[in-house]
Formats: sequence, structure tokens, C-alpha cells
Amino acid sequence: MNPFILYQGKSKELSFFPYIIEFANYKTQNIQLHSQEIKPSEGIRICFITEGKFDWNIDGQQYLLYPNDTSITCPWQNIGGSKGFFDIGSFMWITIRPKVFEPNGELILGDWSGISEADQRVIGKILSFNKKPILNRLKPCQQIFQNLEMEIFAQEIGYRTRINHLIDELLITAIRHLSKQDNLRRDFPQTFLKLEKTLRENLSDPWTVEEMAGLVGLGTTAFTEKVKAFSGFSPLNYLINIRISEAIKLLNREDLSLTDIALETGFYSSQHFSSTFKKMTGYTPREFRKKE
Repeated sequence: MNPFILYQGKSKELSFFPYIIEFANYKTQNIQLHSQEIKPSEGIRICFITEGKFDWNIDGQQYLLYPNDTSITCPWQNIGGSKGFFDIGSFMWITIRPKVFEPNGELILGDWSGISEADQRVIGKILSFNKKPILNRLKPCQQIFQNLEMEIFAQEIGYRTRINHLIDELLITAIRHLSKQDNLRRDFPQTFLKLEKTLRENLSDPWTVEEMAGLVGLGTTAFTEKVKAFSGFSPLNYLINIRISEAIKLLNREDLSLTDIALETGFYSSQHFSSTFKKMTGYTPREFRKKE
């Protein structure tokens, strides 16, 4: 198949897939200035390198990509060539427009996706808090892209369903690799510190065990066992301890109301905050503030 770029609204092949913004198999054999300027990715953008070496800039960071490497970026992230143009080589990409995707990790793909709501929430969190958008040596993505290309152009019976399934498969493959690529399973103490840092920086988020487990690439059962062995607490009780420790710091700030502190540390109301705080410390937040 020859190189191509399909655009939503311009390419009839995408008319039944309004959530696909772009789909392309691109090859460049000579340098073209201003061919890859840095700009927002518009949706969830997944790129797979098939040939060559690419020097890309993603959110101000420079990355080198080689064959079988994949990049995955969010709608609010900028991506482009560090030099402003495409390097010589070839790559495939697809840009997906979710129904909802916020920087806090809230993700709703849309009715087309067969991924469960719970898994979509986990995927949203992993993408939102991901610090390394490059997935090294992710060869399986190539076959998925090739299958997508075949289905879109052949349009055989059932191709619409098949394309939806393939995009789900592409997302799941990328997310699984992303959560495992730093060998987090083998170095849980370091992973635990990274997890705690992420939780402390995003305490207002209504974390679930599934979302926390997804961040470190473990199933909920294995994650629960490791957290309990490492901290002595279940994941949710561990999270509550972090919330209370951060709340204690904020109670020293007279400019913050108890409601402000409750919401900032992830409690859904000042009453919930007060009852939990007293259970953990023996004091209500108001009593603790006066005591200090």
C-alpha cells in the first residue's frame, strides 16, 4: 500500500468513524522545511516508527525515536519535529478524539469503544500522569496499524466493528507497555515512592484502587498485597494516611478554611474530613488547629 494521510471531514474512508481525526502511513525521502512544526496533538495521538531515526519535541522535551518505538500524546500536549521538519524515514499514526479527556485523567472514549468504564478511568489516569510519552520497542503496534489500514481500505463485511476493536487493542497494548516499561514490578520500593509522589501531587483526585494499581502496572490483587507488605496498610487506608498527613500541613495555614483543606486533600465534604481526621488523630481539625 502506498503512503497516505486520511483526514476527518476530507477522506470518505473516515466518514463512519467521526472519532478518528487522522490516520496515516507516512514516508519521507527528502527534507521538507516546516513539515512538522510543534503543535497540539488535538486528540490521543499514537505514532509508530517503521524506518529511520526521528528527533521529536514533546511538551518541550527532546526525544529520539527508532524503528519499533511508539509515541503516545494527549490532547493538551504539543508534539512536533525538534528541527521543525520530518526526518527521513517512515511512520504510521492515528489521532483519536475522545468524547471527554481532561488533564486530571477523566476519560470517556465514546460509544464506539468496548473498553469498560473502569478501565477507561485507569487509562485516563495513566496517560494524564505519564512523564515519558515514548514506548520503546513496541513491535506489536505495527501489526495493529497494518490491520487497521487493511480494514479501512478493503471495507469488507464487519469492518466498522473490526476497526473499533483494533483501536481498543492499540490503546490497551500501548497502556500495558507504558505501565511496565520501567520494570516497576521488579523495583517496587522505588515504584512505591513514585506512586506516593503522584498521589500527594494529586490528592484532590478521587483515587480508586484500580487507578492506583494501573499507575504502577499491576493488577488490583497484586498491588494490594504489595502495598500492604510495604506499608502495613491496605491501598485505601494508605491513601487516607497520606491525605491526613497533607491536611496536617495545611492546617498551619490560617488563610485556608477547613472546607478548602478538605477538598484539596480529597475528602468529599468538611464533615467527612472532620470525622476521618478525628478517627486518625484523636482531634477534630478545628481542635488540632487551635492546639498547634
